[in-house]
Amino acid sequence: MVATAATSAFFPVTSSPDSSDSRNKKLGSGSTNLGGFKSKSSGSSGSLQVKANAQAPPKINGTTVVTTAVEGFKNDDGVSSPPPRTFINQLPDRSMLLAAITTIFLAAEKQWMMLDWKPRRPDMLIDPFGIGRIVQDGLVYRQNFSIRSYEIGADRTASIETLMNHLQETAINHCRSAGLLRDGFGATPEMCKKNLIWVVVCMQVVVDRYPTWGDVLQVDTWVSASGKNGMRRDWLVSDSKTGEILTRASSVWVMMNKLTRRLSKIPEEVRGEIEPYFMNSDPVVAENSRKLVKLDDSTAEYMCKGLTPKWSDLDVNQHVNNVKYIGWILESAPLQILETHELSSMTLEYRRECGRDSVLQSLTAVSDSDVENLVNVGEIECQHLLRLEDGAEIVRGRTQWRPKYAKSFGNVGQIPAESA
Repeated sequence: MVATAATSAFFPVTSSPDSSDSRNKKLGSGSTNLGGFKSKSSGSSGSLQVKANAQAPPKINGTTVVTTAVEGFKNDDGVSSPPPRTFINQLPDRSMLLAAITTIFLAAEKQWMMLDWKPRRPDMLIDPFGIGRIVQDGLVYRQNFSIRSYEIGADRTASIETLMNHLQETAINHCRSAGLLRDGFGATPEMCKKNLIWVVVCMQVVVDRYPTWGDVLQVDTWVSASGKNGMRRDWLVSDSKTGEILTRASSVWVMMNKLTRRLSKIPEEVRGEIEPYFMNSDPVVAENSRKLVKLDDSTAEYMCKGLTPKWSDLDVNQHVNNVKYIGWILESAPLQILETHELSSMTLEYRRECGRDSVLQSLTAVSDSDVENLVNVGEIECQHLLRLEDGAEIVRGRTQWRPKYAKSFGNVGQIPAESA
């Protein structure tokens, strides 16, 4: 619409000054006048003579132009023909040009104001990427997620992998909105210069209730210092409508050299970049001092072999995504537990990374429970180990499971009316 107005302002369409009567009269005479061209038929040779009217317009952009007199052409009735339509005499004057430019800039300004919306509250900063916002003096990043139909399982609730993906997404967006994201997940400019990346060493997650299809989650995340060479990241997941706390998670991250794949201390240049974003707070999940048990072939009750990473399992740092490890750990969990219980908490220790060509084994041991008779069993605890075929440890883990009451929700195939 703006382009149409601007085009019509620069190239206005003018109507011909000749009336229909004069046009008919010209067509009936021996000569023909076509928009400034006069053709006269020759009596002897029958050739056609054409003359162009080269008369220039008197004004260009409001400025009078002095031109030499040019003999005009007249038709047989003595009426002068109109000047030809050329690019020069179609240019608008300054007022029309100014109006067109003003229209274009007003339309562009309106669109920019819609994109560059600023919040009214001084304690809330808008995310420049339009996917979240920073609250609490710029230290907490908040983002909402809607649970999709493809993110729920047979229990009609979101899986633990879905929740972990949302946690990881908010962590990356937090770094990006703070201007600390360069090449790699959360790598600051100084980290990129020194080929450093973040790697997670431990993770604790507590799930109070799993969301279902259509629920909107509010995920808050922030970072704090963890010792001299570590960083702790916490998450708090709640129902955006009711404020009910659904999930709490806490993790510890350290730096690793991307080339040597060895752990590194935090350089002072990097510390100066990230410390302004540290929040002085306690972990949302209290640290569990219980040591994780190392399983082997004699202590593990269930084992799943031949697990291999796919290309889609690698992240931008060329190592297997942390969420994929969780899926591999649960591969060896007994089906009876998955059918009667749901994961309520887990503690993971990441020992090393695995590459694209690695072949892994998942081991699980159930503590003090009869797996064949879990109907009346309450809490269940499992020990886990993810290792390479040569025995090198990848992840140690411990999970707690609570009974799930699927019958209270009706048949699995039915979708609640409020969720439809």
